[in-house]
Amino acid sequence: MTTAPEVTAAEIAKAVVGGKLSALDAIDAALTRIKQHDTILNSFTDVTAERARAKARAIDADIAAGKKVGPLAGVPFAVKNLFDVAGLPTRAGSKINRDRAPATRDSTLIERMEAAGAVLVGALNMGEYAYDFTGENVHDGPSRNPHDTTRMSGGSSGGSGSAVGGALVPIALGSDTNGSIRVPSSFCGIFGLKPTYGRLSRARSFPFVASLDHLGPFARSVADLALAYDVMQGPDADDAACTTRGVEPVTPLLAESISGLRVAIAGGYFQKNVFPEAVEAVGRVARALGATQVVDIPEAARARAAAYVITTTEGASLHLDRLRKRPNDFDPAVRDRLIAGAMVPAALVDRAQKFRRWYRAQLVEIFKSVDVLLAPATPCTAPKLGQVTFKLDGVELPVRANIGIHTQPISFIGLPVVAVPVPLEPMPIGVQIIAAPWREDIALRVAHALERMGVVSAPSPRGF
Repeated sequence: MTTAPEVTAAEIAKAVVGGKLSALDAIDAALTRIKQHDTILNSFTDVTAERARAKARAIDADIAAGKKVGPLAGVPFAVKNLFDVAGLPTRAGSKINRDRAPATRDSTLIERMEAAGAVLVGALNMGEYAYDFTGENVHDGPSRNPHDTTRMSGGSSGGSGSAVGGALVPIALGSDTNGSIRVPSSFCGIFGLKPTYGRLSRARSFPFVASLDHLGPFARSVADLALAYDVMQGPDADDAACTTRGVEPVTPLLAESISGLRVAIAGGYFQKNVFPEAVEAVGRVARALGATQVVDIPEAARARAAAYVITTTEGASLHLDRLRKRPNDFDPAVRDRLIAGAMVPAALVDRAQKFRRWYRAQLVEIFKSVDVLLAPATPCTAPKLGQVTFKLDGVELPVRANIGIHTQPISFIGLPVVAVPVPLEPMPIGVQIIAAPWREDIALRVAHALERMGVVSAPSPRGF
Protein backbone atom coordinates (compact mmCIF):
# COMPACT_ATOMS: atom_id res chain seq x y z
CA MET A 1 0.00 0.00 0.00
CA THR A 2 1.21 3.52 -0.76
CA THR A 3 1.21 6.23 1.88
CA ALA A 4 -0.36 8.88 -0.36
CA PRO A 5 -1.31 12.02 1.57
CA GLU A 6 -5.07 11.60 1.21
CA VAL A 7 -5.30 7.96 2.28
CA THR A 8 -7.90 7.82 5.05
CA ALA A 9 -7.28 6.86 8.65
CA ALA A 10 -9.46 3.77 8.18
CA GLU A 11 -7.39 2.68 5.15
CA ILE A 12 -4.10 3.21 7.02
CA ALA A 13 -5.27 1.17 10.01
CA LYS A 14 -6.56 -1.64 7.80
CA ALA A 15 -3.25 -1.80 5.93
CA VAL A 16 -1.21 -1.77 9.14
CA VAL A 17 -3.28 -4.49 10.80
CA GLY A 18 -3.23 -6.54 7.60
CA GLY A 19 0.54 -6.33 7.26
CA LYS A 20 0.52 -4.35 4.01
CA LEU A 21 2.01 -1.26 5.66
CA SER A 22 4.12 -0.89 8.77
CA ALA A 23 3.06 1.64 11.36
CA LEU A 24 6.58 3.09 11.19
CA ASP A 25 6.28 3.66 7.43
CA ALA A 26 2.90 5.35 7.93
CA ILE A 27 4.36 7.68 10.54
CA ASP A 28 7.52 8.39 8.55
CA ALA A 29 5.37 9.35 5.57
CA ALA A 30 3.40 11.80 7.71
CA LEU A 31 6.54 13.28 9.24
CA THR A 32 8.07 13.71 5.78
CA ARG A 33 4.98 15.52 4.52
CA ILE A 34 4.95 17.78 7.57
CA LYS A 35 8.61 18.64 6.98
CA GLN A 36 7.98 19.34 3.30
CA HIS A 37 4.86 21.45 3.58
CA ASP A 38 4.45 22.90 7.05
CA THR A 39 6.96 25.63 6.37
CA ILE A 40 4.18 27.01 4.16
CA LEU A 41 1.06 26.04 6.12
CA ASN A 42 2.47 26.78 9.60
CA SER A 43 0.07 24.27 11.14
CA PHE A 44 2.47 22.80 13.70
CA THR A 45 4.18 24.40 16.67
CA ASP A 46 5.76 21.14 17.87
CA VAL A 47 6.57 17.92 16.01
CA THR A 48 6.98 14.89 18.29
CA ALA A 49 8.94 12.75 15.85
CA GLU A 50 10.92 10.67 18.37
CA ARG A 51 7.84 9.86 20.41
CA ALA A 52 5.86 9.02 17.27
CA ARG A 53 8.47 6.63 15.89
CA ALA A 54 8.78 4.86 19.24
CA LYS A 55 5.00 4.37 19.38
CA ALA A 56 4.93 3.11 15.78
CA ARG A 57 7.67 0.59 16.47
CA ALA A 58 5.74 -0.69 19.48
CA ILE A 59 2.63 -1.17 17.32
CA ASP A 60 4.64 -3.07 14.72
CA ALA A 61 6.12 -5.28 17.45
CA ASP A 62 2.66 -6.04 18.83
CA ILE A 63 1.41 -7.02 15.39
CA ALA A 64 4.45 -9.23 14.81
CA ALA A 65 3.76 -10.93 18.16
CA GLY A 66 0.15 -11.59 17.20
CA LYS A 67 -1.26 -9.15 19.73
CA LYS A 68 -4.49 -7.27 19.09
CA VAL A 69 -4.09 -3.60 18.14
CA GLY A 70 -6.73 -0.90 18.05
CA PRO A 71 -8.96 0.38 15.22
CA LEU A 72 -6.62 3.34 14.57
CA ALA A 73 -3.39 1.32 14.48
CA GLY A 74 -0.60 3.37 12.93
CA VAL A 75 -2.79 6.39 12.15
CA PRO A 76 -0.95 9.71 12.61
CA PHE A 77 -2.82 12.48 14.41
CA ALA A 78 -2.05 15.86 15.94
CA VAL A 79 -3.67 18.09 18.56
CA LYS A 80 -4.31 21.77 19.12
CA ASN A 81 -1.62 23.00 21.47
CA LEU A 82 -4.03 23.53 24.35
CA PHE A 83 -4.05 19.73 24.90
CA ASP A 84 -1.50 18.56 27.47
CA VAL A 85 1.24 16.56 25.75
CA ALA A 86 3.69 14.89 28.11
CA GLY A 87 7.06 16.60 27.82
CA LEU A 88 5.77 19.83 26.28
CA PRO A 89 4.57 23.03 27.94
CA THR A 90 0.90 23.53 27.10
CA ARG A 91 1.04 26.74 25.07
CA ALA A 92 -2.63 27.42 24.39
CA GLY A 93 -1.39 29.68 21.62
CA SER A 94 0.20 32.11 24.05
CA LYS A 95 3.61 33.56 24.80
CA ILE A 96 3.02 33.45 28.56
CA ASN A 97 2.32 29.71 28.78
CA ARG A 98 5.67 28.83 27.24
CA ASP A 99 7.15 29.46 30.67
CA ARG A 100 5.03 26.66 32.17
CA ALA A 101 6.65 23.40 33.19
CA PRO A 102 6.21 20.64 30.62
CA ALA A 103 3.10 18.51 31.08
CA THR A 104 3.73 15.25 32.92
CA ARG A 105 0.78 13.39 31.42
CA ASP A 106 -1.17 13.49 28.16
CA SER A 107 -4.74 14.74 28.02
CA THR A 108 -7.42 12.08 28.36
CA LEU A 109 -8.33 12.27 24.66
CA ILE A 110 -4.72 11.75 23.57
CA GLU A 111 -4.51 8.74 25.89
CA ARG A 112 -7.69 7.29 24.39
CA MET A 113 -6.57 7.89 20.80
CA GLU A 114 -3.23 6.21 21.46
CA ALA A 115 -4.90 3.34 23.29
CA ALA A 116 -6.75 2.75 20.00
CA GLY A 117 -3.44 2.64 18.13
CA ALA A 118 -3.26 6.21 16.82
CA VAL A 119 0.14 7.92 16.93
CA LEU A 120 0.62 11.51 18.04
CA VAL A 121 2.95 13.40 15.69
CA GLY A 122 2.70 16.91 17.14
CA ALA A 123 0.92 19.94 18.54
CA LEU A 124 -0.84 22.49 16.38
CA ASN A 125 -0.97 26.26 16.03
CA MET A 126 -4.01 28.09 17.41
CA GLY A 127 -5.37 31.52 18.28
CA GLU A 128 -4.12 32.85 21.61
CA TYR A 129 -5.99 31.28 24.52
CA ALA A 130 -8.61 30.12 21.97
CA TYR A 131 -10.12 33.62 21.78
CA ASP A 132 -10.02 33.84 18.00
CA PHE A 133 -11.90 32.96 14.80
CA THR A 134 -9.17 33.72 12.23
CA GLY A 135 -6.24 31.34 12.82
CA GLU A 136 -3.87 34.30 13.06
CA ASN A 137 -1.46 34.05 15.99
CA VAL A 138 0.76 37.06 16.76
CA HIS A 139 3.41 34.89 18.44
CA ASP A 140 3.66 31.93 16.04
CA GLY A 141 2.33 33.47 12.85
CA PRO A 142 -0.89 32.48 11.07
CA SER A 143 -1.77 28.95 10.11
CA ARG A 144 -2.58 29.10 6.41
CA ASN A 145 -5.46 27.82 4.34
CA PRO A 146 -4.42 24.74 2.30
CA HIS A 147 -6.59 25.83 -0.65
CA ASP A 148 -5.16 29.36 -0.85
CA THR A 149 -2.31 30.22 1.48
CA THR A 150 -3.16 33.92 1.33
CA ARG A 151 -6.38 33.15 3.22
CA MET A 152 -7.30 32.39 6.82
CA SER A 153 -7.52 28.85 8.13
CA GLY A 154 -10.13 29.90 10.68
CA GLY A 155 -9.82 29.74 14.43
CA SER A 156 -9.15 29.16 17.03
CA SER A 157 -8.27 25.59 15.95
CA GLY A 158 -6.60 26.95 12.83
CA GLY A 159 -3.62 24.61 12.85
CA SER A 160 -5.96 21.62 13.19
CA GLY A 161 -7.98 22.73 10.17
CA SER A 162 -4.89 23.53 8.13
CA ALA A 163 -3.12 20.25 8.95
CA VAL A 164 -6.11 18.06 8.02
CA GLY A 165 -7.19 20.20 5.07
CA GLY A 166 -3.59 20.11 3.83
CA ALA A 167 -3.49 16.29 4.26
CA LEU A 168 -0.55 16.45 6.65
CA VAL A 169 -2.49 14.17 9.02
CA PRO A 170 -5.82 12.40 8.49
CA ILE A 171 -7.16 13.30 11.96
CA ALA A 172 -6.60 16.23 14.31
CA LEU A 173 -8.18 17.27 17.59
CA GLY A 174 -9.33 20.77 18.44
CA SER A 175 -11.62 22.70 20.72
CA ASP A 176 -14.85 24.58 20.14
CA THR A 177 -16.17 27.22 22.55
CA ASN A 178 -18.03 29.48 20.13
CA GLY A 179 -17.24 27.81 16.81
CA SER A 180 -13.56 26.92 16.82
CA ILE A 181 -14.02 23.47 15.27
CA ARG A 182 -16.77 24.44 12.84
CA VAL A 183 -15.10 27.60 11.51
CA PRO A 184 -11.77 25.96 10.51
CA SER A 185 -13.71 23.02 9.07
CA SER A 186 -15.68 25.43 6.90
CA PHE A 187 -12.69 27.46 5.72
CA CYS A 188 -10.37 24.47 5.16
CA GLY A 189 -12.95 22.21 3.52
CA ILE A 190 -13.00 19.31 6.00
CA PHE A 191 -15.36 17.55 8.40
CA GLY A 192 -15.50 18.56 12.05
CA LEU A 193 -17.50 17.36 15.03
CA LYS A 194 -18.47 19.53 17.97
CA PRO A 195 -20.05 16.97 20.29
CA THR A 196 -22.70 17.56 22.92
CA TYR A 197 -21.34 19.49 25.90
CA GLY A 198 -20.00 16.89 28.33
CA ARG A 199 -19.72 14.07 25.78
CA LEU A 200 -15.91 14.04 25.39
CA SER A 201 -13.50 14.62 28.25
CA ARG A 202 -11.63 17.91 28.51
CA ALA A 203 -9.30 16.65 31.25
CA ARG A 204 -5.77 18.02 31.00
CA SER A 205 -6.54 20.62 28.36
CA PHE A 206 -6.12 24.36 28.88
CA PRO A 207 -9.59 25.92 29.31
CA PHE A 208 -11.09 29.02 27.78
CA VAL A 209 -14.70 29.13 29.04
CA ALA A 210 -15.43 26.07 31.16
CA SER A 211 -19.20 26.24 30.70
CA LEU A 212 -18.88 26.43 26.89
CA ASP A 213 -15.73 24.45 26.02
CA HIS A 214 -15.98 21.30 23.88
CA LEU A 215 -13.22 19.11 22.44
CA GLY A 216 -13.63 17.18 19.22
CA PRO A 217 -12.08 15.76 16.02
CA PHE A 218 -11.42 16.93 12.46
CA ALA A 219 -11.08 14.53 9.52
CA ARG A 220 -11.24 14.30 5.74
CA SER A 221 -14.09 11.76 5.81
CA VAL A 222 -17.11 11.07 7.99
CA ALA A 223 -15.94 7.51 8.65
CA ASP A 224 -12.64 8.80 10.06
CA LEU A 225 -14.48 11.42 12.12
CA ALA A 226 -16.70 8.71 13.60
CA LEU A 227 -13.76 6.39 14.29
CA ALA A 228 -11.95 9.07 16.25
CA TYR A 229 -15.11 10.08 18.09
CA ASP A 230 -15.91 6.51 19.08
CA VAL A 231 -12.51 5.76 20.60
CA MET A 232 -12.59 8.99 22.64
CA GLN A 233 -16.02 8.45 24.19
CA GLY A 234 -16.67 7.51 27.79
CA PRO A 235 -17.03 9.11 31.22
CA ASP A 236 -14.00 10.62 32.91
CA ALA A 237 -13.84 11.44 36.61
CA ASP A 238 -11.21 14.09 35.80
CA ASP A 239 -13.79 16.23 33.97
CA ALA A 240 -16.84 17.10 36.05
CA ALA A 241 -18.91 17.67 32.89
CA CYS A 242 -18.05 14.19 31.52
CA THR A 243 -18.75 11.76 34.33
CA THR A 244 -22.04 10.01 33.54
CA ARG A 245 -22.51 9.33 29.84
CA GLY A 246 -21.57 5.88 28.59
CA VAL A 247 -20.05 4.89 25.26
CA GLU A 248 -22.50 4.99 22.35
CA PRO A 249 -20.58 3.89 19.21
CA VAL A 250 -21.70 5.52 15.98
CA THR A 251 -19.41 3.86 13.43
CA PRO A 252 -21.69 0.81 13.05
CA LEU A 253 -24.65 3.14 12.43
CA LEU A 254 -23.22 5.31 9.65
CA ALA A 255 -24.66 3.32 6.76
CA GLU A 256 -28.17 3.19 8.22
CA SER A 257 -30.83 4.83 6.10
CA ILE A 258 -31.73 8.43 6.89
CA SER A 259 -35.13 7.96 5.28
CA GLY A 260 -37.73 9.21 7.68
CA LEU A 261 -35.47 11.66 9.46
CA ARG A 262 -37.09 15.07 9.74
CA VAL A 263 -34.67 17.62 8.32
CA ALA A 264 -35.38 21.35 8.47
CA ILE A 265 -33.55 24.53 7.51
CA ALA A 266 -32.81 27.04 10.25
CA GLY A 267 -34.57 30.23 9.24
CA GLY A 268 -34.72 33.84 10.34
CA TYR A 269 -31.43 34.79 11.99
CA PHE A 270 -29.56 31.97 10.23
CA GLN A 271 -30.55 33.21 6.78
CA LYS A 272 -29.26 36.71 7.44
CA ASN A 273 -25.71 38.03 7.37
CA VAL A 274 -24.55 35.56 4.74
CA PHE A 275 -22.65 35.81 1.49
CA PRO A 276 -24.06 34.08 -1.62
CA GLU A 277 -21.71 31.11 -1.20
CA ALA A 278 -23.17 30.30 2.21
CA VAL A 279 -26.70 30.43 0.76
CA GLU A 280 -25.64 28.13 -2.08
CA ALA A 281 -23.99 25.64 0.27
CA VAL A 282 -27.01 25.33 2.55
CA GLY A 283 -29.27 25.10 -0.51
CA ARG A 284 -27.28 22.22 -2.01
CA VAL A 285 -27.40 20.25 1.22
CA ALA A 286 -31.09 20.96 1.75
CA ARG A 287 -32.00 19.88 -1.78
CA ALA A 288 -30.02 16.66 -1.46
CA LEU A 289 -31.88 15.83 1.74
CA GLY A 290 -35.27 16.91 0.39
CA ALA A 291 -35.54 19.51 3.15
CA THR A 292 -38.09 22.24 2.49
CA GLN A 293 -39.36 23.07 5.98
CA VAL A 294 -37.92 26.26 7.46
CA VAL A 295 -37.86 26.56 11.24
CA ASP A 296 -37.29 29.89 12.93
CA ILE A 297 -35.16 29.65 16.06
CA PRO A 298 -36.44 32.25 18.51
CA GLU A 299 -34.06 34.87 19.89
CA ALA A 300 -30.94 33.49 18.19
CA ALA A 301 -29.44 37.00 17.99
CA ARG A 302 -29.91 37.41 21.72
CA ALA A 303 -28.33 33.99 22.24
CA ARG A 304 -25.24 35.19 20.44
CA ALA A 305 -25.13 38.31 22.61
CA ALA A 306 -25.49 36.24 25.76
CA ALA A 307 -22.75 33.89 24.56
CA TYR A 308 -20.46 36.90 24.19
CA VAL A 309 -21.20 38.03 27.75
CA ILE A 310 -20.48 34.60 29.23
CA THR A 311 -17.40 34.09 27.06
CA THR A 312 -15.73 37.36 27.91
CA THR A 313 -16.50 37.29 31.62
CA GLU A 314 -15.51 33.66 32.23
CA GLY A 315 -12.43 34.12 30.07
CA ALA A 316 -11.45 37.27 31.95
CA SER A 317 -11.84 35.53 35.30
CA LEU A 318 -9.48 32.77 34.20
CA HIS A 319 -6.79 35.22 33.06
CA LEU A 320 -6.96 37.99 35.70
CA ASP A 321 -3.61 37.18 37.27
CA ARG A 322 -1.87 37.04 33.89
CA LEU A 323 -3.54 40.29 32.85
CA ARG A 324 -2.21 42.01 35.98
CA LYS A 325 1.33 40.64 35.79
CA ARG A 326 2.08 40.30 32.06
CA PRO A 327 -0.34 42.47 30.05
CA ASN A 328 2.21 43.24 27.35
CA ASP A 329 2.77 39.57 26.59
CA PHE A 330 -0.81 39.10 25.33
CA ASP A 331 -2.03 39.57 21.80
CA PRO A 332 -3.39 43.13 22.23
CA ALA A 333 -6.75 42.20 20.69
CA VAL A 334 -7.19 39.27 23.10
CA ARG A 335 -5.98 41.30 26.08
CA ASP A 336 -8.38 44.16 25.42
CA ARG A 337 -11.40 41.88 25.12
CA LEU A 338 -10.49 40.08 28.34
CA ILE A 339 -10.06 43.38 30.19
CA ALA A 340 -13.46 44.48 28.91
CA GLY A 341 -14.91 41.19 30.15
CA ALA A 342 -13.56 41.82 33.63
CA MET A 343 -15.68 44.97 33.79
CA VAL A 344 -19.04 43.46 32.76
CA PRO A 345 -21.59 43.93 35.59
CA ALA A 346 -22.54 40.76 37.46
CA ALA A 347 -26.23 41.50 36.89
CA LEU A 348 -25.70 41.24 33.12
CA VAL A 349 -23.96 37.88 33.49
CA ASP A 350 -26.85 36.63 35.61
CA ARG A 351 -29.33 37.70 32.92
CA ALA A 352 -27.26 35.93 30.25
CA GLN A 353 -27.27 32.69 32.23
CA LYS A 354 -31.01 32.84 32.86
CA PHE A 355 -31.63 33.50 29.18
CA ARG A 356 -29.37 30.57 28.32
CA ARG A 357 -31.63 28.16 30.24
CA TRP A 358 -34.74 29.56 28.53
CA TYR A 359 -33.14 29.38 25.07
CA ARG A 360 -32.03 25.78 25.54
CA ALA A 361 -35.59 24.83 26.46
CA GLN A 362 -36.84 26.40 23.20
CA LEU A 363 -34.40 24.35 21.12
CA VAL A 364 -35.21 21.14 22.96
CA GLU A 365 -38.87 21.79 22.10
CA ILE A 366 -38.01 22.32 18.42
CA PHE A 367 -36.20 18.98 18.34
CA LYS A 368 -39.42 17.23 19.30
CA SER A 369 -40.68 17.91 15.77
CA VAL A 370 -37.42 17.81 13.76
CA ASP A 371 -34.34 15.59 13.90
CA VAL A 372 -31.82 17.82 12.15
CA LEU A 373 -31.41 21.54 11.51
CA LEU A 374 -29.25 22.93 8.69
CA ALA A 375 -27.42 26.25 9.02
CA PRO A 376 -24.35 27.98 7.59
CA ALA A 377 -21.10 27.24 9.41
CA THR A 378 -19.60 30.57 8.38
CA PRO A 379 -21.09 33.58 6.61
CA CYS A 380 -18.47 33.38 3.83
CA THR A 381 -15.52 31.41 2.52
CA ALA A 382 -12.13 32.12 4.08
CA PRO A 383 -11.22 35.84 4.11
CA LYS A 384 -7.74 37.03 3.25
CA LEU A 385 -5.12 36.94 5.99
CA GLY A 386 -5.06 40.31 7.69
CA GLN A 387 -8.50 41.27 6.42
CA VAL A 388 -10.08 43.50 9.04
CA THR A 389 -13.66 44.03 7.85
CA PHE A 390 -16.30 42.60 5.52
CA LYS A 391 -19.82 43.60 4.58
CA LEU A 392 -22.73 41.58 5.93
CA ASP A 393 -26.17 42.63 4.71
CA GLY A 394 -24.65 45.89 3.54
CA VAL A 395 -23.05 46.75 6.89
CA GLU A 396 -19.29 46.84 7.27
CA LEU A 397 -18.36 44.74 10.31
CA PRO A 398 -15.14 43.45 11.92
CA VAL A 399 -14.13 40.07 10.48
CA ARG A 400 -12.65 38.68 13.67
CA ALA A 401 -15.75 39.20 15.77
CA ASN A 402 -18.32 38.08 13.21
CA ILE A 403 -16.99 34.91 11.58
CA GLY A 404 -18.80 32.90 14.26
CA ILE A 405 -22.11 34.67 13.86
CA HIS A 406 -23.92 31.38 13.05
CA THR A 407 -21.98 29.05 15.34
CA GLN A 408 -22.27 30.90 18.65
CA PRO A 409 -26.04 30.47 19.14
CA ILE A 410 -25.57 26.68 18.83
CA SER A 411 -22.52 26.01 21.03
CA PHE A 412 -24.05 28.38 23.61
CA ILE A 413 -26.34 25.51 24.65
CA GLY A 414 -24.03 22.61 23.87
CA LEU A 415 -25.81 20.99 20.92
CA PRO A 416 -23.93 18.40 18.80
CA VAL A 417 -22.96 19.58 15.31
CA VAL A 418 -21.15 18.08 12.36
CA ALA A 419 -19.66 20.65 10.01
CA VAL A 420 -19.62 19.30 6.44
CA PRO A 421 -17.59 20.79 3.56
CA VAL A 422 -19.35 21.83 0.36
CA PRO A 423 -16.63 21.99 -2.35
CA LEU A 424 -17.57 25.22 -4.12
CA GLU A 425 -15.19 27.04 -6.46
CA PRO A 426 -12.81 28.63 -5.81
CA MET A 427 -13.04 27.89 -2.07
CA PRO A 428 -15.00 25.38 0.03
CA ILE A 429 -17.46 26.38 2.73
CA GLY A 430 -19.18 24.45 5.51
CA VAL A 431 -22.73 23.71 6.56
CA GLN A 432 -23.75 22.85 10.13
CA ILE A 433 -25.77 19.66 10.66
CA ILE A 434 -27.28 20.26 14.09
CA ALA A 435 -28.94 17.56 16.18
CA ALA A 436 -30.62 17.29 19.57
CA PRO A 437 -28.48 16.78 22.68
CA TRP A 438 -26.63 13.44 22.71
CA ARG A 439 -27.66 12.62 19.11
CA GLU A 440 -24.25 12.80 17.46
CA ASP A 441 -25.28 9.55 15.74
CA ILE A 442 -27.99 11.33 13.75
CA ALA A 443 -25.76 14.21 12.68
CA LEU A 444 -23.01 11.81 11.60
CA ARG A 445 -25.44 9.57 9.69
CA VAL A 446 -26.75 12.55 7.76
CA ALA A 447 -23.21 13.72 7.03
CA HIS A 448 -22.26 10.24 5.82
CA ALA A 449 -25.30 10.10 3.54
CA LEU A 450 -24.39 13.47 2.03
CA GLU A 451 -20.82 12.28 1.50
CA ARG A 452 -22.05 9.14 -0.29
CA MET A 453 -24.25 11.32 -2.51
CA GLY A 454 -21.20 13.40 -3.46
CA VAL A 455 -22.78 16.60 -2.12
CA VAL A 456 -20.10 17.13 0.53
CA SER A 457 -16.43 16.16 0.37
CA ALA A 458 -13.01 17.34 1.43
CA PRO A 459 -11.32 18.76 -1.66
CA SER A 460 -7.64 18.08 -2.34
CA PRO A 461 -5.31 20.81 -1.09
CA ARG A 462 -4.18 23.00 -3.92
CA GLY A 463 -2.74 26.18 -2.45
CA PHE A 464 0.81 24.91 -1.84
